[in-house]
Amino acid sequence: MTTIEAVKNRILELCQERNITINKLANLSALPPSSLKAILYGRSQNPKLLTIKILCDGLGITLGEFFSTPEFDHLEQEIQ
Repeated sequence: MTTIEAVKNRILELCQERNITINKLANLSALPPSSLKAILYGRSQNPKLLTIKILCDGLGITLGEFFSTPEFDHLEQEIQ
């Protein structure tokens, strides 16, 4: 699994846990829905940490809580 796949999975997981749509998350985070969808649909291969922080703010969680999952703990090294 790549880092971007882990980010996408985590966003979707958090939305599912809170029973909110992607558009609702974008609204809560004051992000354009197109920015969030670009991450989820693979058009953005390198989302900024600031964008993830803004999503976390909208969800009411910290960056630590966002990244504190087994998926992130077990990512393969991406530099070859």
